Amino acid sequence: MTLSAAASRNAFSTDSMQSMAEIFDGLLDDPSVRAIVMTGTGKFFCAGADIDEFASSIDDGTIGEVVKNLTGILHPLELRIRGSETVFIAAINGAAAGGGLGLALVADYRVCVPQAKLAPAFFSLGLSPDGGTTWLLPRLVGSQRAKRFFFDNKPWTGEQALEFGAVDELVDSTDLVERAVTIAAKWGSWAEMSRRSTKQLLDASTSTFMETQLEFERALITASSLTPDFAEGVTAFLEKRKPVFGVFEEE
Repeated sequence: MTLSAAASRNAFSTDSMQSMAEIFDGLLDDPSVRAIVMTGTGKFFCAGADIDEFASSIDDGTIGEVVKNLTGILHPLELRIRGSETVFIAAINGAAAGGGLGLALVADYRVCVPQAKLAPAFFSLGLSPDGGTTWLLPRLVGSQRAKRFFFDNKPWTGEQALEFGAVDELVDSTDLVERAVTIAAKWGSWAEMSRRSTKQLLDASTSTFMETQLEFERALITASSLTPDFAEGVTAFLEKRKPVFGVFEEE
């Protein structure tokens, strides 16, 4: 999934945000799609909001409704991505700012070019953060480093983002999408329950007691043990071959 040059620069206008969400929803609803790679165009991965729309909405008094509507599209989409069995890989080719930063951080894996920038952007506009950035970033880099990121209001280069743990690896721009697709193919090859349950369990682990987490693990591993994928995994292990998941028709 590649954002056009115009969408990369101003992805979060009301119209473009709705279009993006519809495309994502279609992919997430498609059981044949095991992984999604998203990238931008030119110098931008996803630069966040359309500032011109903000300005006109301030003038006509509708800005509150516009911001509420935009986050009302973005935030449910991020929750779907985070809880879905579909693996989401961000191929960060350029600047990821504001809500666009949230879209990068919500990914399961981030491949980044050195010249990319992760930018907070919110404070320059007099806003507080959105797009899940205050939940996602501390889990990657720690609470205090995340606080400094927002309050210093200085973008991180690709190298800094890798050093701090905000992205998973750096590659040359010529290899970016190919590497992201390689990761998507690998991570997407695992069983559906393995993918979805692990994503959900890891997110829950930072906010639950161990006793609660153990019960969550117990429920999900029991459910996954009843799937055809588990039977395939056991058979493949005994036959000393690589398992092939997700080729079964549901009854």
